[in-house]
Amino acid sequence: MDFNTIQVGDTLPPLTLAPVNRTTLALFAGASNDHNPIHIDIDYARKARMPDVFAHGMLSMAWLGRLLTQWVDQRKLREFGVRFTGITHLGHEITCTGKVVEKFEKDGERLLRLEIQTANQYGEVKVAGDALVAI
Repeated sequence: MDFNTIQVGDTLPPLTLAPVNRTTLALFAGASNDHNPIHIDIDYARKARMPDVFAHGMLSMAWLGRLLTQWVDQRKLREFGVRFTGITHLGHEITCTGKVVEKFEKDGERLLRLEIQTANQYGEVKVAGDALVAI
């Protein structure tokens, strides 16, 4: 990847995940040690007036991390932040996307600022954020 050929507006190759299911949520709960019952216990979720369990917000952030590190080496990641804008429900097919919004040099590093997001198959944005990567 060459800093000089990358342009503002360029997009990262999208990452599309399999539909969210209970197994994914249980595995992520174990991997992250986040066993909040709202994500794994349907009875608890219904008592909280939700139709069913739903994905951990940090699972979506992890998927965005994968989007970034499939594009650049993880050692090149300088900043990474997100805002949770919606709930990712069971059955949602999430696609992670990113776009270059700024190119600059700082402290001898060539940097790209990226806008990143997850959206479901209906185009509803669930997580939005940005990242800064060195090239």
